[in-house]
Amino acid sequence: MLKTRSLCVYKQKPAIVTALDDKITISLADGKDVRARMKDIEILHEGPLDSLAGLDDGAPEVDVRELWELCLDGYGAGDKILSLRDMAELAYGAFTPVTAWAAYTLLSNGLYFSGSISAIRPRPPEDVAEAEQKKNEKHIDSAKRSAYIERLRSGRIDFEADAQYIQDITALALGKTLRSRSLREAGFEETPAAAHRLLLETGYWKPSFNPHPSRYGVLLISASAPVPPPPEEERADLTSLPAFAIDNEWSDDPDDALFFEPDGSGGGTLYVHVADPAASVLPGTEADNEALARGVTFYAPEGIFRMITPESFPVFALGLAETSPALTFKLSIKPDCTIGDVDIFRSTVRVTRMTYAEADNDQRIAPLMELAARNVEKRLDLGAVLIEFPEVRVTIHDAKVDVSPQEEYKSTATVRECMLLAGEAAATWALERKLPFPYISQETGDIPGTIYEGLAGSYQLRRCMRPRSLSTKPGLHWGLGLNIYSQVTSPLRRYTDLLAHQQIRAALRGDPPMNDESLLLKLGAAERAILAVTRADRATTLHWKLVYLLDKQDSVWDAVLLEKAGPRAVLFIPALGMETSCALSRGPKDLFPNDLVKLKLKSVKVVESAANFVFD
Repeated sequence: MLKTRSLCVYKQKPAIVTALDDKITISLADGKDVRARMKDIEILHEGPLDSLAGLDDGAPEVDVRELWELCLDGYGAGDKILSLRDMAELAYGAFTPVTAWAAYTLLSNGLYFSGSISAIRPRPPEDVAEAEQKKNEKHIDSAKRSAYIERLRSGRIDFEADAQYIQDITALALGKTLRSRSLREAGFEETPAAAHRLLLETGYWKPSFNPHPSRYGVLLISASAPVPPPPEEERADLTSLPAFAIDNEWSDDPDDALFFEPDGSGGGTLYVHVADPAASVLPGTEADNEALARGVTFYAPEGIFRMITPESFPVFALGLAETSPALTFKLSIKPDCTIGDVDIFRSTVRVTRMTYAEADNDQRIAPLMELAARNVEKRLDLGAVLIEFPEVRVTIHDAKVDVSPQEEYKSTATVRECMLLAGEAAATWALERKLPFPYISQETGDIPGTIYEGLAGSYQLRRCMRPRSLSTKPGLHWGLGLNIYSQVTSPLRRYTDLLAHQQIRAALRGDPPMNDESLLLKLGAAERAILAVTRADRATTLHWKLVYLLDKQDSVWDAVLLEKAGPRAVLFIPALGMETSCALSRGPKDLFPNDLVKLKLKSVKVVESAANFVFD
């Protein structure tokens, strides 16, 4: 019979029955009263019990295994069972509220006994043996983990023994998770930077380890989806015309080639031949989806990780075979360098490859250079902005980092201007045909009244630049000085260019192109992927520059003052392609934009992605 002052169990915790009516009132160990139903509680002892104090440690210690063996002999087979009273009396010699709770605790532990308070059985020996083994393993693992945490706190680890535990730290440092149990238990901050720092301090990672691509979800592996050879289709045979693919000496994925045929009156015909992977990479195919997920080819010091499988390049990259399939943009250029007729068609071309250095000294490129120079002047007259900063190339050879200034070539601007002409022409062609197309625009920036010459001026202009906008609606591109613009010359390297080619080819075939809504969805996905690669590229390049500087403390570097910003100066180090800032109070007096100064490297912080320079 249920009585007040009885000991009961409520949600596996002890309680005292204090009142009986339509519901049962019980008092918990924390002093709170709870109204409960009979089915919510189990009566352990009728009492009387006035307090729960001392209940957990009131019973004497017992050898639980010895008790189990004793019960196994008498109750281990047949229909014999123990009640809670039986277990308490066997274990403690009496049945009281204290021993009742102690016996219930032995039952709840589940290692040696199973059942309910009215029907308790000793567990079979084989089950106990298995449970004991698991408990021992857990205890051993707990001891090992405690030792591992202590090693973390002291800044040292056992590479072999701790490998199974440290993975949550590496996952956080790589941006694959937001938490780390190891860092939390060791008392460290749970951030990617803290995880990175600890991995460096313990020697688990070398300073050269680059976590940034992983943090941005960028794969350091090229696409693998197969790309079939181009289908049999009508192509104009342009193999008798010259075509020059001009690129860096280390480039092995040429995707555009040029030829300009002057007409003697200041105008002429510009041919921009572009690789044609869209012939085989059709919308919705595996290769298309993989390229979309990547957004762009990632050119990193560690290697080149392509958005389209490199296995297709012998066919589609221009000039790797005797002849190449291409999508040709044929532009009629007027004497004032504006674009007249535009013709876009499938072609077969024979391409001559050359480096920028070779192109600068090749008379066959002279007409292209003259055209490019006139196009620059035209764009500047229309308000274009030219921003020029020295660039460097970061490479890794045999685990050694090299930072080399990129030489400036006239033909670099030649290729750029021809690409802009092709982009302008393609956008105009698509608009005239009401073809849904990826247009690129840019709002006008706020240019200061006075623009400095040189790098300081380029820095001013760069800070005025607004973000570009990718849309199915055409608009002004202020920075380029163009009323309409798209990008179509890098379909092997940039997904939005491939998407533009897919739309153009649909129009050429007379097939329904992708509609505005579907195109916008793909553009949005591509932009997100491109942004991730852009951020990973920026962080990765800085990371390797810092690794390059690790053994160069107190080295002195030439720098150019870009701007005075309050108490600090913003400077650019051309040999590193790196911006930094220094306190003006410690620099030369009467310092002005574009002035040359000397900076000394004082420290490098790889985790913080920072190098500290001071005026020398």
